[in-house]
Amino acid sequence: MAIQKTDKIWHNGKLINWDDATIHVMSHVIHYGSSVFEGIRCYALPSGPAIFRASEHIQRLLDSAKVYRIDVPFSRDEVVKGMLETVGHNGVWPCYIRPIVLRGYGEAGVNPFNSPTEVYIINYPWGKYLSGDGEGCDVCVSSWTRLAPNTLPAMAKAGANYMNSQLIKMEAVVNGYAEGIALDANGFVSEGSGENLFIVHRDRLITAPLGNSVLPGITRDSVLQIARDLGVPIVEQMIPREMLYLADEAFFTGTAAEVTPIRTVDKINVGKGGMGPITKTLQKEFYAIVRGEKSDRYGWLTPVPTRSKQPVGV
Repeated sequence: MAIQKTDKIWHNGKLINWDDATIHVMSHVIHYGSSVFEGIRCYALPSGPAIFRASEHIQRLLDSAKVYRIDVPFSRDEVVKGMLETVGHNGVWPCYIRPIVLRGYGEAGVNPFNSPTEVYIINYPWGKYLSGDGEGCDVCVSSWTRLAPNTLPAMAKAGANYMNSQLIKMEAVVNGYAEGIALDANGFVSEGSGENLFIVHRDRLITAPLGNSVLPGITRDSVLQIARDLGVPIVEQMIPREMLYLADEAFFTGTAAEVTPIRTVDKINVGKGGMGPITKTLQKEFYAIVRGEKSDRYGWLTPVPTRSKQPVGV
């Protein structure tokens, strides 16, 4: 989906014009991928816009920055406030929010310590991702392996990591699939190019642990909480590749994907080749909470102060 620009972008504590949010071609991030970021959804509730798990997302952003030794000159609360200010000013929701911390224009060379830290928050309209036909998407197991634990830190949501994701995604797309599933360095199931993965086998909900080069997904955590409340047995374990073919159900989770069922893997039907009952139940409960159809019993939604009560995004 093409990016639809909005009015203002938050930059280092101030709102600036969209077209003024530029960086120099010699910025460290361009040459060495030195950035960490988040993807966050703001939903349109009957009561007005609300950001999904704002504090948790920004804590992960700061954790990612800490791993890469990037000093962020703003607290978690300040960045959350910046998101609320940006969405409220632009008046566009539902929307996607992209906070990004990057190393800017300073010195040349791999050493990043003398390049200044820049913090931006962008929001823009964005719709469905990996939606398929409602019954699920068709995916493949990628030939590209997820990052080994002693190469790039998989628990950090860093821009450089997504070069690996791009390879996984491009291979899938050129071969006619919606997405690819990557294995880790030991050949066990890891995740998609930008999504966590769940399977259902014999009424148990199974997902790979973080040690399998898995990003600690916010939506992943949300689905696990919902499943516990609904009494669905949960197992976090290493998943052999062949379990993808033997699973009764499978689905992706993520900010973009939300809860998206998987119909086939390598052209082998997952279960009966459609959305299974556990996936459907979890998806329905997730959407009911984020759309305001059920109470926000987990405190996941942060209301955006705004003058209008009508959604004006997509």
